[in-house]
Amino acid sequence: MATSSSIEWTETTWNPLSGCNKISPGCKNCYAERMSFRLKAMGVKRYKNGFSLTLHEEAIKEPYKWKKPRIVFVNSMSDLFHKDVPVDFIKKVFKAMEENPQHQFQVLTKRAERLEQLANQLPWPPNIWMGVSVENQKYTSRIKHLTKVPAKVRFLSIEPLIGPIKKLPLRGIHWVIVGGESGPGARPIEKEWVRDIRDRCIDRDVPFFFKQWGGVRKHTTGRRLDRRLWNEMPSTSHL
Repeated sequence: MATSSSIEWTETTWNPLSGCNKISPGCKNCYAERMSFRLKAMGVKRYKNGFSLTLHEEAIKEPYKWKKPRIVFVNSMSDLFHKDVPVDFIKKVFKAMEENPQHQFQVLTKRAERLEQLANQLPWPPNIWMGVSVENQKYTSRIKHLTKVPAKVRFLSIEPLIGPIKKLPLRGIHWVIVGGESGPGARPIEKEWVRDIRDRCIDRDVPFFFKQWGGVRKHTTGRRLDRRLWNEMPSTSHL
């Protein structure tokens, strides 16, 4: 089911699938994995398989039932472009998003190559924003694949930021989110890493959103950068 979200840059999470596998360092302390096993222990039916990839066909119908427009993070508990997700299932999810233009859908993936491969088979109305996750300099290659996708808004989720990124590629990017890792085993984040990205966004006139410093107890570290909150969102005036 869809649930209200404490994630600062969205309002609701919607999970037509759950479960995944780790493919890069950013996955090491995966929040979704921890949550999946917690939900399984609580007896939540959809998470009976723990963190094994599981499709929830019935969940695809949920956006049709929401009366009030909302901003929706798609698949906070998985990755829609996982290699084992059938193309037909991906198309069904995109059809549901296309047929509910009153909602703004934020899709995020680490599987940028598969995203690019399938992009021309999918609809890209203005209410579908597409993003990739980038955790350090090595994985900025995902951005190149994203820029080949004809989404009206293309964004980066640089969370967890676990290393410096110099001269972040921003051509064709409309929004950047940055955040430190939180929870057990959280790896450190440096202020200069965040400032480098923020300053580059300012120079390139790209909206910048700083989500959190993170840490084992993220509520104690907050989300202010240089004494202010950075809550910028992409402009939809060009859509």
